Amino acid sequence: MPLVPMKQLLEEATKGNYAVGAYNVNNMEQMQAIIWAAKETQSPLIIQASRGALKYSSLVYLKHLMLAAVEENPEIPVAMHLDHGNSLESAKTAIGLGFTSVMIDGSLEEDGKTASDYEYNVKVTKSVVEYAHANGVTVEGELGTLGGIEDGVGSGQIHVTDPAQVQDFVEKTGVDALAVAIGTSHGAYKFKEEPKLAFDVLAEIGKRLPGFPLVMHGSSSVPEELVAIVNKYGGNMPNAKGVPMKAIQQAIPLGVRKVNVDTDSRLAMTGAIRKVFVETPEKFDPRDYLKPAREAVKQLLVGKMKDFGTAGHAGDYKPKSLEDYKKLYAG
Repeated sequence: MPLVPMKQLLEEATKGNYAVGAYNVNNMEQMQAIIWAAKETQSPLIIQASRGALKYSSLVYLKHLMLAAVEENPEIPVAMHLDHGNSLESAKTAIGLGFTSVMIDGSLEEDGKTASDYEYNVKVTKSVVEYAHANGVTVEGELGTLGGIEDGVGSGQIHVTDPAQVQDFVEKTGVDALAVAIGTSHGAYKFKEEPKLAFDVLAEIGKRLPGFPLVMHGSSSVPEELVAIVNKYGGNMPNAKGVPMKAIQQAIPLGVRKVNVDTDSRLAMTGAIRKVFVETPEKFDPRDYLKPAREAVKQLLVGKMKDFGTAGHAGDYKPKSLEDYKKLYAG
């Protein structure tokens, strides 16, 4: 199955009342783990790269890693997504690389750190939508800001999405999906106490945007067992706490169709590598520690795909192309 616009994946998820996981990738081992988990569970898939990932791996290298995964697994519908684009130019770069979806985070200014105002958000988001839709590419916008900072992105402050703004924002910008802030945070230290998400806000947004795909960022669960492995083998991550899977599953029937996962994959990979270094210090071949790291990420994501309800839906529909959606948007 060729690359598909993310809009199709989210439309199908809405029909089936499940969420599609969006998994960040930086290198080959992560990419293989993600696509192998999708193949094992027969799950539609969003693979995403942040601006930091594109800088780390070089634009062309990461592009071809993603395309290799698609080529080897033609039965899996895959969308390539830019995570936290900060400007029209960053969206143009991703679209030029063949990405079928982009996020423009207009809730922050172009520095990726300073909270913007509503008018700025509308203006920059609309500019990306106009360019992307002309190419058949899906656009995700954001209203409100998350806590925490990851990959250099984030204001560090939580500003919960105002439900009174969502309909106006969608109508003025034309976005295909909306990331909402309901109390989640980037990184591994999302909460100091028991996690409390604003499900009342999410429910109200769903009432105002019935059937519209919503997105949860900062939604890694930071499993205690993964943190324990990191700490056991020399790590130092006291009080790491994430979003419980039960909370994510509670959000899905309220309209969440895309769930971002990054931190959990990092934890799984780091724990597995640390274990090899401590238990077999004579090892020096990168394959000896990257292979178990890849397997740890794969097993983690197999569980995520089942928990999000994505498993088993890869063959539900015929894929559409960017050309199909270019015509759709033009009409």
